[in-house]
Amino acid sequence: MTNPLIPPADHKPEPEDALPERLARAIALAGPIPVAQFMAAANAHYYGTRDPLGAGGDFTTSPEISQMFGELIGLWCADLWDRAGRPEVHWVELGPGRGTLAADARRAMAKAGFAPSIHFVETSATLRTAQAERVADATWHDTVETLPTDRPLIVVANEFFDALPIRQLVRRGEGWHERLVAAQDLLFLPIAGPPVPPEIIPEPLREAEAGSVIEVSPTSVAVMRQLAARIAAQGGAALIIDYGYEGPAIADTLQAVRGHAYANPFDRPGEQDLSAHVDFTTLAAAAQGSGLAAFGPVTQRDLLGALGIDQRTAGLARAHPDRADALLADRNRLMQDMGTLFRALAVTRPDWPVPAGYGE
Repeated sequence: MTNPLIPPADHKPEPEDALPERLARAIALAGPIPVAQFMAAANAHYYGTRDPLGAGGDFTTSPEISQMFGELIGLWCADLWDRAGRPEVHWVELGPGRGTLAADARRAMAKAGFAPSIHFVETSATLRTAQAERVADATWHDTVETLPTDRPLIVVANEFFDALPIRQLVRRGEGWHERLVAAQDLLFLPIAGPPVPPEIIPEPLREAEAGSVIEVSPTSVAVMRQLAARIAAQGGAALIIDYGYEGPAIADTLQAVRGHAYANPFDRPGEQDLSAHVDFTTLAAAAQGSGLAAFGPVTQRDLLGALGIDQRTAGLARAHPDRADALLADRNRLMQDMGTLFRALAVTRPDWPVPAGYGE
């Protein structure tokens, strides 16, 4: 299936002001559009036209904060591979950013004797260029569909699912309605659309108070099922790290970030990052429905702690005493605010070992 997050690598982006105008024109002609359609169009333009990461971008991810994050994820993968009998595998990252996580993970994996082929699922030409500077021999894919089928897959997805489109359902009066996006000139705003059948609302939430919002992401479920089917057939595992919750839940989590600050998600579509919290319960159920075992989610803090971030911080500080304070600050950032907000879900084929950080 086509990845709705970003356009194909050969896509030629429209001028910066074209997306709001095109969206407004489409809404004027055909009426308000679902939030999912608005989010997909906005993120497709956004990720296809820039490198959004770092101090000069809009947000910073864990791999960009410290090399320790990618190194520990690499050791998680190497440990799982070792206990699975050291099979020939492909290492895959979904939405690999600048390639920072992969480069750090690969360095750690190599020290453990694990040197898999590297595959990136990424369709932004801008980000592919940055990734090639760090992992020049990677193989790039537009979708999960073209990943190789000849051996097990070990997959990492860090802050990937949060950018996939969500539907929002809002309680109005006695019923639930799809939330749509309307436009007045180039002003976009959410409105309640047509009612939805009550059967699609989780039973414990059906009688929620007026104004309540439920979010679902059929796109995320489809990607998870597709990935899980490959792992079930070929062997392997996936580690999904993102901010989110264990649903079902009442939550309006759609947010925009621009210049490292929160913004109105309906302003300036295509010029700011849109994301939403991930429902890990639904992702785990999708994987289990395809025959995989699911573990967690656990917090990022608990996972990194189990993988030895304190020992790695101390080791780096001994090797680089002039950086000791900065290393500790980076460790704290990964383990404190981000450590409790972010969660990690692991899924494996049942004949693979229990992953590190998830107990026996």
